[in-house]
Amino acid sequence: MIKIAVTGGIGSGKSYISHLLENMHIPVYNADNEAKRLTASDAGIRGELIALLGEDVYKDGLLNKPLLASYLFSDPAHVLQINSIIHPRVRKDFTVWVERQEKCEIVGMESAILYEAGFQDTVDAVIMVYAPVELRIQRAMYRDGASEEQVRARIAAQMDDEEKRRRADFTGVNDGVQLLIPQLNRIVEQLKTEKFIL
Repeated sequence: MIKIAVTGGIGSGKSYISHLLENMHIPVYNADNEAKRLTASDAGIRGELIALLGEDVYKDGLLNKPLLASYLFSDPAHVLQINSIIHPRVRKDFTVWVERQEKCEIVGMESAILYEAGFQDTVDAVIMVYAPVELRIQRAMYRDGASEEQVRARIAAQMDDEEKRRRADFTGVNDGVQLLIPQLNRIVEQLKTEKFIL
């Protein structure tokens, strides 16, 4: 089995690429969504967050997102602290999920913070989804109802696109001009023919 990851900045089109991969019968694990699910449901995460932030971090059984957000954004060190609680559980959950896909030749993971979380070590190859920054801003503003300033701030907080491109094994260009399906077909064929194992 070959494990691939899809990453890219806000508005690049990661989810759309993942959707296209699923149409090619390649199941994709959405690490960002699963991190939210695990933060809400995993007893280990719950216990560690309560130990760190107190009982108020969960209200009526639900994660108190404003409290967690205020803690996260008050100090960069807090982000590392919270990530050290959540990311190992996501990594373990992905491993279990992969085992359940035993009949698949290729499986995928979608993660906006693949490199920041260290998840690149769990896969054999990385596809970085690239789009021009102005197009990404337009997409994110339309999708999230956010202002241009908000989107630019989120982009500034993420790892630089060129750094992601340098680290990735493949780049899919999602600029609204180049066709994505032929690009993905080429990548998948290369993975299959070369048995791309690092």
